[in-house]
Amino acid sequence: MTAATTSSTEPRQASQPGAGSAAIQTRGLTKRFRGGQVAVDHLDLDVPVGSVFGFLGPNGSGKTTTIRMLLGLISPTAGSHSLLGLGMPQRASAVLPRVGALVEGPAFHPHLSGTDNLRRMDAADRPADPRTSKARIGSALERVGLTAAARKRYRAYSLGMRQRLGIAAALLQPRELLVLDEPTNGLDPQGTREIRHLITDLAADGTTVMLSTHLLSEVEQVCSHVGVMHVGKLVANGTLASLRSSLAPRIVVRTSETTDAADTLRRLGLADIKSGDGEVSALPGESAPEQVLRTLVYDGVPVTGFEVARADLEEVFVALTGEGFDVSG
Repeated sequence: MTAATTSSTEPRQASQPGAGSAAIQTRGLTKRFRGGQVAVDHLDLDVPVGSVFGFLGPNGSGKTTTIRMLLGLISPTAGSHSLLGLGMPQRASAVLPRVGALVEGPAFHPHLSGTDNLRRMDAADRPADPRTSKARIGSALERVGLTAAARKRYRAYSLGMRQRLGIAAALLQPRELLVLDEPTNGLDPQGTREIRHLITDLAADGTTVMLSTHLLSEVEQVCSHVGVMHVGKLVANGTLASLRSSLAPRIVVRTSETTDAADTLRRLGLADIKSGDGEVSALPGESAPEQVLRTLVYDGVPVTGFEVARADLEEVFVALTGEGFDVSG
């Protein structure tokens, strides 16, 4: 699926959500498949208007199933949700023209050019004005950097170009919300950078972006808010900064005498002491960092580096789910 469309000509009369409201909201959203498998379990999700929301979780955690429910592609077993302040699926004809989506990779005719593929998609979108089709297609291609390849057949496109064409399809109409499911999946580093820059530009123009991904680096580079999925459940939902601050900072000491440093930290009452690779870290508890450093020096420990380090996103994820994660990008 490359763009959310609707078969109704209902005018876009719905009021736009105000600042600070939710572009996406779910309450108790659940999907149970035949055989009893629960893919999404009572999901309460809030995606703020104007945010770049990283929907984070390993493959199989329920992200794509959630997105398909949000867009009305499958029906939930229980719960409710809204897009841009309008309940789904009751107001789908009013809200979906304001939503663009790229779900499970783009699908285009291989023998047609990028322009002709977009022309066919635009013609199938009943609310689209055919009188402005040419201008809108040209603008969408320019937006994703495909103007030079507009006449090239799709089968000759690289994977990155195909992903960008999928996003162009989602941008044929003005969109207040863009939902992207693994948009950099399978891309080389250059293609990945191009998609990330495009997402940043779209957000700067006021579009709310929901970015589903299993890559921590992707979230850290472009997202302002994060939701973490684990085996169908939402285990965290908030700003990227608040998620990082949910774990206590650690004192990190770099030294050639890790055993002596660990002994000093232990004597000071620091907890969860970890040593290795010329470094010792611990939770400071009630100990002031300057007191810890002073005691290390007094004890004759050769300190070559000292910092109070906040948890990175990988550490937060492990703390939330108890498992490792893909940090590549």
